[in-house]
Parts: sequence; structure tokens; C-alpha cells
Amino acid sequence: MSATTPTPGKRAGRSGGRAARVAARAAGLPDDEKAVHPGQSGGAFKPLTDSECRTVYETALTMLEEFGMGTPIPEFIEVVVPAGGWLDDDERLHFPRSLVEDAVDMAAKEFTWHGFDDDRSIVVGGDRVHFGTAGAAVSVWDHETRKHRPSDLQDVFDVARLVDTLEHVHFHVRTLVARDMIESRDLDVNTAYAVAMGTTKPVGTSFFQPEHVVEVVDMFDEMLGGRPGAFAERPFCVANNTFVVPPLRYAEDAVRSMVAQVRTGMPINLLSAGQAGATSPAALAGSLAQALAECLSALTCVNLLNPGHPCVMGLWPFVSDLRTGAMTGGSGEEAVLNAAAAQMANWLGLPSGVAAGMADSKVPDNQAGHEKGLTVALAGHAGANLVYESAGMLASLLACSYEALVIDNDMLGAVNRTVRGIEVTPDTLSIETIKSVIFGAGHFLGQDQTLSLMQSEYIYPEVGDRLSPADWFDAGATSVDERARIRVHEILGSHFPSHVSPDLDARVRDRFDIRLPAGALTTSARWG
Repeated sequence: MSATTPTPGKRAGRSGGRAARVAARAAGLPDDEKAVHPGQSGGAFKPLTDSECRTVYETALTMLEEFGMGTPIPEFIEVVVPAGGWLDDDERLHFPRSLVEDAVDMAAKEFTWHGFDDDRSIVVGGDRVHFGTAGAAVSVWDHETRKHRPSDLQDVFDVARLVDTLEHVHFHVRTLVARDMIESRDLDVNTAYAVAMGTTKPVGTSFFQPEHVVEVVDMFDEMLGGRPGAFAERPFCVANNTFVVPPLRYAEDAVRSMVAQVRTGMPINLLSAGQAGATSPAALAGSLAQALAECLSALTCVNLLNPGHPCVMGLWPFVSDLRTGAMTGGSGEEAVLNAAAAQMANWLGLPSGVAAGMADSKVPDNQAGHEKGLTVALAGHAGANLVYESAGMLASLLACSYEALVIDNDMLGAVNRTVRGIEVTPDTLSIETIKSVIFGAGHFLGQDQTLSLMQSEYIYPEVGDRLSPADWFDAGATSVDERARIRVHEILGSHFPSHVSPDLDARVRDRFDIRLPAGALTTSARWG
């Protein structure tokens, strides 16, 4: 019996009320009443016991006290040594455990990552789970040619525009390197411009030099109306800062940029990305402890510079295929290790961010699907506040796919539904509804409860197929990437965010060397 067939045994006149309910369903629910929403509570999956969390933490403290961090910059030495640290004969900066523990205590436990549209802002911390993008892919999977092509600035902007429309992608850190930008300054400024102009969701990018941070913050102030300090009051961009050359050595330009990020009020993802078996121990526990030590060192320095500065503990321990030494982003080891990384940061009460969804497959196929589903689901259920790289990435982060972004949006919605779990209440246990069906129609299709829960309890894919085989053939027998390609063209041929007015954009272009043509903000030759 179809959902529109009158229910046997029901009195006449109910169809009008039911039609109203169907119309309300078509209109959609408010965000807070939908089956899934940003920031649902995670943390049910715990790969580590509390005792093991304590042991990993103690090991990280031992590393920082006994081994210290190599190549510290003067700004770090100047705050750590007066606070009880010391510099040894090998120029390694040592952190006494009491100093690190004090930094954990003073660190921000949550912060608001603003969207350019504040209705899209998210609160980072606690047990809230959000899914988003990240990466520095150097190529785009081209659906038509079935090859990878070099990425450019237009791609950076177009991916941001696409993400702007994807319901289950909650934040957007740039996924691609604009390879048509030759100088590092041009790359940093134009990437920041492209992501900020492409979406009103919370955004992120990275920087080569500290002066680029200052310049970009000036540009963001201009976008917000031109008042100096406007960005610092409502920071909508978080810096992805890969501050360490593992094991336990600072990357000089990155930590200098970190200081600039603190001074300009830009939140920071303190990102350690050792690769187990290559730049961190092959033993997963050792790789986890090393990443934690590195992130704790940066957290300590940042909080000595500015207590409570908003930071994410970006433990991103990567995994090697030990047969070849190549990174593997979609393995079971990667999944459980990043879930444990999220658990460790949450155990310390600090905002957590991990990487998941980094499929090794070169195309958006079945391999990519199972690799993404496994790694993203474990990260979400472990309670990662921010699950980076959860959409669009292929080839172990070397490529991004427009089609994969759309497909992965379906996947993220489904994963988020599993994070939500099952609410057990007198109403959801459905005693009265079951009784009504037993002594009435004999099925649940026309029940008020069924209609009322269609959107608030269930989630539906946009490009995933659920037709019968016969109906699928009649509809054209398309694959999911083909349907996603059509959706990409629909979005990118018509969706042009306008949250920065033409006047403000003109002021930005007067002050900064913006390489994205002004015409690309309102029309697209590539996707028309």
C-alpha cells in the first residue's frame, strides 16, 4: 500500500489533515528538529580505557620534560624559560610537566568558530561533533577525462561554493593548493580570499609566513566592513598550522606564523601529522603519544603568549603501509588511531580535531566509500569535535573530487545519524501506536507517528540510490558519481554567494593583489 492510499477502517475526513502534514513535510523542518544537525554528542566509542589515556598522557609529559622540542624560536624560549623550562646544550627546549599541566588548565575548553553568517557558526569543544573539509591536494579528479589534473585558484573558490550548499559539511578548510599561484604570498592571500568569498560557513586555511597572516587578517577586516579588529571580535577563519617536523622538532616558519596568529586573534588548529613507521613510531600507541607531546608543547607556548587563546588539539597521526612506506589514509589502523587521538584530547577536556575520510582510492568508487565510511564513523563516534578531511579527498590526500564532495555529503549525513543514536522514551517505544495497528489497519504506513517522524527521525540521501533494480534501469541506470556530477553542475552553474558586497570586494581588490577575476564571483564559464 502506498503512503498516499487511504488507510482501511479510518473514518472519512482524515485526508485533509494528512495532506496538511504531507505539505508541512515537503516544506522542511527547522534545523533543530531535523534528524541530524551540527554538534551532536559523540564519544560512545572509546578505543582506550581511562587508565590507558592516563598512561599516554604521562608518556607525552615525560617526552617533553626529558627530550624537549628541537629548533624552538626565540618567542617560545622567551616565555617557556621564565616559566620553568630550560634550553639544553643541543638547543632543545624542555617543558617541565607542571608547566604543561598548568597550560592544559588555562587553555580554552571551547570556543565559537564563527561563520561569516553567524547562523552557521559552531561551538567547538565538549562532546559536540562536526564534520568538515581540509587538505592540501595538488590535483582534481576530472570526471570527464577520468584523470587527475592540476588544481588552480578557480578550483579553490568553486569547492568553497559547492561546500556552501552541502548540509552535512559543517565547516570548510581549503582542500586544494592553487598551483597557478607561484609565490607563497600570492598563494596564502588568494587562498584565504577564495575560501572566504565562497562560503558563509566557518572556514580555514594555512600560511607560509607570519606577515601573510597579518595581511590576511587585514583583508578579513575589510570584508567585515573595514573596521580594524573586526575579525578578532568574530574570527571566522581558523589557521591550520602544521607546526612540527616530527619527531619533536618545530617547523620554524610555521611556529613564527603561530605567533602572528595569536597576536591577530586567529584561532589555531595545532596540527601534528607524524606518519607511523616513518616520522613517528610504527607502534600505534607510540605514534599517539608522540603526537600528543608535540601538540601539548604548542598549546603550552600559545597559552603562555596569550592565556585562553582558542586552539584545537590537532592530533593527526597518519599511518604508513609498511610494505612501501606510503601513507594510507583509509586503513583500519588510521581509523582507530585517529579515534584514539580524539578520545585523548577530549579526555583532557580540550577541543579536538582529527583527520578522517582520506581515501587511498584514486576515484570515488567502492574502495573510497568503505575507507571513508570506516574512518569517519569511528572519528565521529569517538567524539571528535572537528573531523577534518571528511569529504572530497582521494589518493591519500593528493587529490580532491567535486563528485566525492557531493557523495560524501550523503555519507556524512548517515554517519551523523549513527552518532545521534536511538532515543528511548515512552513515546518512541510506541506502545499505543503498536496497539492501534494491531486492532486497526494492520500496518504503520498511515499512522500519525510514521508521518511525523519521516524527517525528524530519518535522513535521506541526495544522490545515493534506493530504487528497485527495475526502477533504476528505467531511470537511466546511472552510477552515483554520474548523479553527483549532474548535481555539481547544477550547483556550480547557479550558486554564487554574495555575503561580501561588491563595494567591499572592490575595496579588497584595491588593497590586495587578488587573482580570482571579479566576474567569477557571479558567473562561471567552467560550470555553465
